[in-house]
Amino acid sequence: MGEVIRFVPRSERERTGLIREARAIYDGIFPPADPVSEKQNKAPVSHTVSGANAHRSDGALLS
Repeated sequence: MGEVIRFVPRSERERTGLIREARAIYDGIFPPADPVSEKQNKAPVSHTVSGANAHRSDGALLS
C-alpha cells in the first residue's frame, strides 16, 4: 500500500539499456582508476512498473 507506480515508455527503457551497454563497453576499454570511488557514485535502485512487468532502474526484470 502506498507504492507509487509510474509508466515508463518503451523508448525510455531502450535508451536506458543502450546507455548502460555503452558504459559497460567504455569501462571495459578504460577501466576506472579508483574502483572504490565508483561504488560510492552508484545511485540507489528504484523500481517502476510498466504494463504487467516491473523493472528496476538498472533494467532487471522483477517477478
